[in-house]
Amino acid sequence: MNRITVQVRLEADIEKVWNYWTQAEHICAWNFADKSWHCPRAENDLQVGRQFNWRMEAKDGSMGFDFTGTYETILPQQKISYRLSDNRAVDIDFEISDEGVLLRESFEAEGSNADEMQRAGWQAILENFKAYVESN
Repeated sequence: MNRITVQVRLEADIEKVWNYWTQAEHICAWNFADKSWHCPRAENDLQVGRQFNWRMEAKDGSMGFDFTGTYETILPQQKISYRLSDNRAVDIDFEISDEGVLLRESFEAEGSNADEMQRAGWQAILENFKAYVESN
């Protein structure tokens, strides 16, 4: 499987970045790739062996899906690894620097959509996250 990496630099402290990434009420505010979509529900049991379920839907109700997986590694404010329900691996690294936090996500491509389309979607979600963190 191809592995795709996206990243964003956040002008915020690691505690805020970590909390906004992992707390369900914040996930609902940023977890979508396009303004015509939203994340009406997020459940997040941030423990190794536990699961998350983030509902992603078109605002007009025409389509939606549950983004689900199981946590494999959690190093607070450093790294999260999980396996999606289709068995693809995802790694998220949080790197602290003088400029803030570099958040890097690396995931196995799903194979049915073009890699560039997947990269663009996941990058758009990171850009939403950056805007949300830096404006709140």
